[in-house]
Amino acid sequence: MPSPMVQLRTTGLLSFSSSSSSLPAQGSPGRRRRFAAVRVRASSAEAMATERLGIRVERNPPETRLSELGVRQWPKWGCEPSKFPWTYSDKETCYLLQGKVKVYPDGHGEEFVEIAAGDLVVFPKGMSCTWDVAETVDKHYKFE
Repeated sequence: MPSPMVQLRTTGLLSFSSSSSSLPAQGSPGRRRRFAAVRVRASSAEAMATERLGIRVERNPPETRLSELGVRQWPKWGCEPSKFPWTYSDKETCYLLQGKVKVYPDGHGEEFVEIAAGDLVVFPKGMSCTWDVAETVDKHYKFE
């Protein structure tokens, strides 16, 4: 049995592939059926957001997203490598310009979320955690 022929074509955010199947098409014995599959891919400029342990992280959001939020007009805060407890009295959205931090939310043992330069992060109101700053942090932030 010959292997199916596969073609792949990428256009922007969509990938199209088609293949000839060795199975006969329904109602037409002996004929090969063709099918197409469409897969949506995130472009490298499009950020992917994840949520873990209550913390939402969007890695490397495009500048258009940052502008839409007004991030560059938010106040800035920074700190040297250190370890300290923190409780969010309000929801905080921040964008890390530099640094690397492991955030250990209370009640999750040794589980942590690592955030770093280029991350847009949302911490929920009421979260208590410990920040373990491995590399000096510089960030824009906004409380809501």
